[in-house]
Amino acid sequence: MTNPFAPAGTPIPTHSDDQPSTHLQRGALGVVDILFFVVAAAAPLMVMAGVAPLAILFGGVGAPAAYLVTGVILLLFSSGFTAMTPYIRNAGAFYAYISRGLGRPAGVGAALLALFSYNAMQIGTYGAFGYFASSTANNIFGLDQPWWVYSFAALAFVWLLGYRSINMGAKVLAALLVAETAILLVLAVAVLIDGGASGLTLDSFAPSNVFRSEMSIPLLMAVAAFIGYEATAIYREEARDPDRTVPKATYAAVAFLTLFYTFITWILVQAFGSDKVVAAAAANPVELPFTAMTEYVGSWATDVQRVLVVTSLLAALLAFHNAITRYAYALSAEQVLPPALGRVHLSHGSPYVAGILQTVLAGGFVAAFALAGADPYTEFFIWVNTPGIVGILVLQVLASFAVVFFFRRNAPQRGEGPLRTTVAPAVAGLLLAGTTVLVCKRLGLLTSAGPSVNWTLITLTPVVFVTGVLLALRLRRRQPAVYDRLATTEIDAA
Repeated sequence: MTNPFAPAGTPIPTHSDDQPSTHLQRGALGVVDILFFVVAAAAPLMVMAGVAPLAILFGGVGAPAAYLVTGVILLLFSSGFTAMTPYIRNAGAFYAYISRGLGRPAGVGAALLALFSYNAMQIGTYGAFGYFASSTANNIFGLDQPWWVYSFAALAFVWLLGYRSINMGAKVLAALLVAETAILLVLAVAVLIDGGASGLTLDSFAPSNVFRSEMSIPLLMAVAAFIGYEATAIYREEARDPDRTVPKATYAAVAFLTLFYTFITWILVQAFGSDKVVAAAAANPVELPFTAMTEYVGSWATDVQRVLVVTSLLAALLAFHNAITRYAYALSAEQVLPPALGRVHLSHGSPYVAGILQTVLAGGFVAAFALAGADPYTEFFIWVNTPGIVGILVLQVLASFAVVFFFRRNAPQRGEGPLRTTVAPAVAGLLLAGTTVLVCKRLGLLTSAGPSVNWTLITLTPVVFVTGVLLALRLRRRQPAVYDRLATTEIDAA
């Protein structure tokens, strides 16, 4: 084993049975397991039920193309990201990549921003979970309980599975993800067999419907729908053959989400017809997919779909919880965070101390918004999630350019050509930077709030990043030995 606080390759004695472990469960996850974690974080059923109708409403029948375009951009990003993966034997993901490419101060800034962003995404989702769980339980089972009761129940469930082994979490996510995917495929098959409302067409991909100014809004929503897939590198220490597993899982996640989102959104257009779907979305966007399910499959399927929206959010909560605790674990090994956060359960191989802290933090937010009488969806979910979306986009931009600078200083050793090491990541970085600007300009569409709230949410990203940069500079002055070891911990070492 290696000392996580020493330069790569420095040996230390193994731990005795009564000492806390500092290593996660090795070789526990294959490509499919990691795929379930990162795709579940995107909550595809929730996206198709809660976001796709709005994309159609604002962007028209060309909305499916927004997911396709976003997927292409993220494939370019993934090309550079995975080219650098074999050279980064560290579970810090964005932190490690950006540190090695753009320098340690930027890397520590990225580390804090990643922790902040993933926490924002995960904690805000408790609001959405409480909202949909409460309404579903009331509509189907006649149970009338406040939203926060369900949020706290989810909090306990997520903590328990995060505390147990990563294998158990992977199995639960697999079951939930298969179920939510299956119900939408049932709708798709029914619409295809029936021929849609007025015959199947490819109007959604016609240039006249795609290249319109209104498409900026569906593009914004599509970008948010992919958030979480880039977390594949966080599971490096627990992956089998990580140099192969992490890149494969990354490409598979992007490909699956791109095809799934594009196809199902197109199915919704066909279910109502190109000439009527926008009017149907305007009448009641929230009910659009459920109305389609009732008409083409039956009311029983609609009830199942409503339940699976709730489980989709539960899967996203668990996936983000695992990503957050592993980020904290990696940063603890680098001495950026307190060593206690790097403690791993002897039996389960989980970063249980980081899991407890994250659960307490999330519980505090749930309690605060409940006591304030805030709306769980439009205020808790949207307002808390939004800075997380902006933060992850900024991290993707930085990671893209980090790849370019890394390979400018380090010649590829594995045959990677300039297309993967320079062209693809540079183009992805520019496109993602433009997308980030678009998101910030149109943020009011997500938050339905005034300029003061929107600018506050946007400003959180640079504030957190600069705080991390200042922390790194402080380390360089006061603890140069620690600073020099940042992003060098080699978790693959035997």
